Amino acid sequence: MSSFSVRSIASASLAIVMAACGSAPQLNAQWIDPALGTQSRLMRSAKVLVACEAADVAIRQICQDQLAAEVVARGATPVFASADTPLTADRSIDGQLIPSARGAGASALLVVTLTPASVDNSSGFSIGFGGLGFGRNSAVGVGVSAPVGGGRIDTGFAANGRVTDVASGRLVWTASAAAPPSADLNMQFSALSKAVLDAAEKAGLF
Repeated sequence: MSSFSVRSIASASLAIVMAACGSAPQLNAQWIDPALGTQSRLMRSAKVLVACEAADVAIRQICQDQLAAEVVARGATPVFASADTPLTADRSIDGQLIPSARGAGASALLVVTLTPASVDNSSGFSIGFGGLGFGRNSAVGVGVSAPVGGGRIDTGFAANGRVTDVASGRLVWTASAAAPPSADLNMQFSALSKAVLDAAEKAGLF
């Protein structure tokens, strides 16, 4: 194969990868409780306890603010657990937040877990392939390769959203989405929150 052909293939591959990195968040998986159905309107005009789960406190707060804004945009009222709510790391926070949701008069509990899923280095590029599932460790990013040297490193996050019916304490809906790497985390989390809530709306929860 000629050097020109090799360069052409490499350039085409780079263009494809960079286009993918610049795309909007992608919904990877979704599940709804068959008993709930697709027209439940569980969160329509209702109080919804909103919470984000992330290792970094700043990321958690940014996520929670963006998630609350999306809930408001759909006509529901976000409420929050108090800062002194006791939470343990040995089990899902969803069940631990149900008493707070009931105390606040919420009809539903909406929790989003954020985890790093891919990385982009400005001195080169690398790709992470995330395996998405459900539960406390629901989204895991693996397979990251970064070049040696300087440059900014941007992270793309994966989000797993869950809705729990507060009255029954039952998980009724969950979806996972992933965003391309970005230096603007506010914009990234806003896009992820919108993607998750758009999916919930299409599932008939609003």
